[in-house]
Amino acid sequence: MRLALRRRKSGQLPWDADTTAAVWQCASLLLGYPDETLMAQLSTIMQVTQQLPAAVGGPLGRLAADLSAADPQQVRRDYVSTFDYTRRCAPYVTYFSCGDTRKRGVALVKFKQAYRQAGVELSDADAELPDHLSVVLEFGASVDLTAGLGLVLEHRASVEVLRLALLDAGSRWADALVAVCATLPPLDGDERSAVARLIEEGPPAEDVGLAPYEIDPRLNPHPADDVSWASSASASSPAGSSPTFSVAVPSEGVRS
Repeated sequence: MRLALRRRKSGQLPWDADTTAAVWQCASLLLGYPDETLMAQLSTIMQVTQQLPAAVGGPLGRLAADLSAADPQQVRRDYVSTFDYTRRCAPYVTYFSCGDTRKRGVALVKFKQAYRQAGVELSDADAELPDHLSVVLEFGASVDLTAGLGLVLEHRASVEVLRLALLDAGSRWADALVAVCATLPPLDGDERSAVARLIEEGPPAEDVGLAPYEIDPRLNPHPADDVSWASSASASSPAGSSPTFSVAVPSEGVRS
């Protein structure tokens, strides 16, 4: 079954719904904290990825195999270093476009509302915020793929920025973003511009009357690290040039 996408020039996803859901479920697990439960699931994830098209199964299988072969304690240290201490690799899809502002608080409410409409209730005691990419992908894969796609496409530029940041950092977790982005339609002109703008400007900052922790302390556990955003972004995207962004999805092997 193909899913038609509203308000999209492309109109269709590169892969069928079952393949997309399987990719998202694997990526959701692999982007989660590598605790003992995840480490025990890696062999199963590798088996699933072997049944997927190479363009999406290959990166996911490579990541799962890499995690399986690595020292678990080192993997956990790398995960924290990558996602908790490197804000340009923040896994929260509203962070890039909203920063620590009132606007982000509103965006998080929209995520919770989308989940609630599909029968999923997230509480403040949940381990992750509702815009954590692994949460969004799990929701799309296991509850409502159409609604999940709507959330991802609304924040497509942020997902692409995260992919580029992980690739630039040489992170093993870049493979998960490569696979996820390969399930999405090619970027259109507006989206390319949005990605370039986020890289150049970084996340916005609240300039009146609101401390970052006033909404939720998990919004940005390491706010001081944001001061390096502009210099890091400038290094990866030279002034006066627009980076070329692409999603590698082969035309052959696409199933209908």
